[in-house]
Amino acid sequence: HWTLLGVSLLNCLLSTACSVGLALAIALTVHGRGTHLVRGCNSSALPVDARAAIATNDCPFNTTRIYDTALALWFPSLLLAVTEAVLSGRCCLVALVFRGIGPCARSYGKEQV
Repeated sequence: HWTLLGVSLLNCLLSTACSVGLALAIALTVHGRGTHLVRGCNSSALPVDARAAIATNDCPFNTTRIYDTALALWFPSLLLAVTEAVLSGRCCLVALVFRGIGPCARSYGKEQV
């Protein structure tokens, strides 16, 4: 039970941190209109708005659809990270109940007897 508690608590914390990081990345990307996504490109031909970016030889990647692709990948990842954090939190609560700690532990013990 202690292993379940430790692993689920650690996973809940990591998933929450991942969710916060993804939410921050999405917010900064939308607010800056994707300028941070093409920051590695040293070309004056690139427009300020990443949605209108063109493919150039000065950039190590294709900039034509980086804004839409990044957001299309980050939103499902955020949803999955939040779901993982919630499920890990519930698993942590179950481990606490199994150890006899928490608000539901007494009623669970009585049901078992």
